[in-house]
Amino acid sequence: MVVIEANRTAYSASEVHRTMTVAELIEKLEEYNPGDKVVLSHDKGYTFGGITYFDFQEVDEEEGYDNEEDIDE
Repeated sequence: MVVIEANRTAYSASEVHRTMTVAELIEKLEEYNPGDKVVLSHDKGYTFGGITYFDFQEVDEEEGYDNEEDIDE
């Protein structure tokens, strides 16, 4: 199993300055067995979460990430 320690470093996606590119993430994941599961660790291992195909979305950096619409539904 590959565990990615997810760190909260900002209050908005546009404020996150230190992060991997897609190419860097692919390169890093190539170090692991392709059959290994990938999970996210939150709060230093207090809680965990999985990643699915439905969790990915592309966001324009200039427009930002706005999920307030989802909250009101």
